[in-house]
Amino acid sequence: MAPALELSPRDALLDAALRLLPQHGYRKTTLDLLAEESGVPRRSIYLHFSGKEELFLASIDRVVERVLAELATIAAERSPAATRLWRMIVARVMTRFDAVRHYRESLDEMLADLRAQYLERRERYFEAEARVLAGVLDDGVRTERWAIDDTLAAARILVQATNSLLPYSLSRQELGARAAVQERAANLASLLVRGITAPNERERPSPRSKR
Repeated sequence: MAPALELSPRDALLDAALRLLPQHGYRKTTLDLLAEESGVPRRSIYLHFSGKEELFLASIDRVVERVLAELATIAAERSPAATRLWRMIVARVMTRFDAVRHYRESLDEMLADLRAQYLERRERYFEAEARVLAGVLDDGVRTERWAIDDTLAAARILVQATNSLLPYSLSRQELGARAAVQERAANLASLLVRGITAPNERERPSPRSKR
């Protein structure tokens, strides 16, 4: 059996943060607890993060990196553009959901304390996701003649339309009901894909007038 790969101190701290969050909440998770849980000496934490705030923001970054990797994987598949687009819309919701569902009660507290820094990062997250979605929209325009003039603008609308299902927009009760959220994401994805792939109104034949 191959030996297990040893985590870097940075990854060990990020993993520790996600384990401690559901136990203690954001405000009660101290650097001492993080050091004990991760095995990284407290004084060494500052070699990787400026403080607890940056460490938890980096944990959010890591979730988004996972989302982007999942979107890129689906985008690279050889299935029809509409199929990939549907799966990507659902994935951007459910990958986030699954990443935070175990510390849902601490999520509001963390985002409240880090609101300003998080909102600044969130714009970058959404733009990166829109650009991956736009690549599949480009495929649809090229291969299936989708009537989209600006694929990046359309991708940004898809991002905005699905933001209502992301964890920070859901109640605690909703965060506890994975199947219901997945169904809502699937239904919304179907609606959005139908809109994207519908013929342009200008290209539809006019109904014949009755004589």
